[in-house]
Amino acid sequence: MLAGLLHDLFDIRARAVTINRDRYSLNSLNGFFETDDGAFFFKFHQEEGEEAMSGEYYRADILAEAGLPVDQPVHKSVLPGEQILIYRRRQDPRFSDVLRALDLAPDEAVEREAVSAERDLSERLLADYRATLHPVTADEVRAEPIHRLFYERLIDPKTGAMPGGRYKSFYVGQMFRFPGVELDWERFREARFVINGRHYEHSVGALFTAAAGRLDPARLADAGGVTAHGDAHNANVWFERRKDGARLAFFDPAFAGADIPTLLAEVKATFHNVFAHPLWLYDPAEATQRFHAAARYADGTLFIETDWKPSRVRHALLDVKAKHLWRPLLQTLKEREMLPADWRDVLRLGLFLCPTLVMNLRAGSGTHTPVSSLIAFSMAVMAGSPPREGGDLVTRFLDAIDPDKPAPAAPA
Repeated sequence: MLAGLLHDLFDIRARAVTINRDRYSLNSLNGFFETDDGAFFFKFHQEEGEEAMSGEYYRADILAEAGLPVDQPVHKSVLPGEQILIYRRRQDPRFSDVLRALDLAPDEAVEREAVSAERDLSERLLADYRATLHPVTADEVRAEPIHRLFYERLIDPKTGAMPGGRYKSFYVGQMFRFPGVELDWERFREARFVINGRHYEHSVGALFTAAAGRLDPARLADAGGVTAHGDAHNANVWFERRKDGARLAFFDPAFAGADIPTLLAEVKATFHNVFAHPLWLYDPAEATQRFHAAARYADGTLFIETDWKPSRVRHALLDVKAKHLWRPLLQTLKEREMLPADWRDVLRLGLFLCPTLVMNLRAGSGTHTPVSSLIAFSMAVMAGSPPREGGDLVTRFLDAIDPDKPAPAAPA
């Protein structure tokens, strides 16, 4: 079937067509094939109801024109249901695979190489965002495909009804099984979370409702727009080793745009490259073997205990993103009087939707177990909701990038 499609779309006579079993391809399909002209890599992307959604897929050209490192496809189709990119096959690993190996077996030399490459990319992205930052209208923002990753997964794409889309099909009316607790949707959506003794302000249901309001494309023009990839999780990034050091390069720019709301441009990369690791989002079975999580429910509150935490390399990557991209970007927005007063809410709600709408986090719905599901919803709530007191991983990150707070001191 794939060989036939490739022939119909591009007049390619493909042989040895192979589909990869890929833990990171949550909404896509990729693999390899050969022709008389060499070896190639293909990647599809598809969204439910995409024919009714906004925006144009696969605009790698605008990223290249902005000076960003991006692998250009040799063939592409942007037809609904047939969105596919064809690349020359590379031998470079994806950055996601390099980092997963470091999660499981830390190696200081490789970590330094990876963090240096991330720093270089962040600095290039910052330069691009500063150069392309411009005022945008609500209509310009609404036309960008990045909303397929956020708002349009909350609603019915044809009617605009909320709840709809993945939000409704994944969670509304469903059961939620955790170690020690089973809750129906009505109780789960209203439950207050207490994670390792720390109380969080907002429930899952409240966060979904808030996201549907604040991340409506019509409300996201207030921080201007930039040229961005929009979906640069590390499974869409090549790790190129060169004599002068490692370099990162994008591919699969399915949601790239020139008017992407500035505050959304790096949200997917920040969550999926840091907070989704190690293991719990992409390797639920292995996370269940390596981490503990347990819950109890009383008086409308879900009490959670877990030993999950990011690995050393993920902390280092988050520090790089904070120092070399997020903080100077927000400072630029402030200087140009384009920083919304509620920027923290926008970032938190975007971070919250990253895991909850990229896949069904309920145990038994796919690959998630009760343990990984509990870790997943805990991380989602930590991302979306401030704690009532004290700080946590996400709060410290937001404090570190806040242009109205002193910059964090460098480690001794």
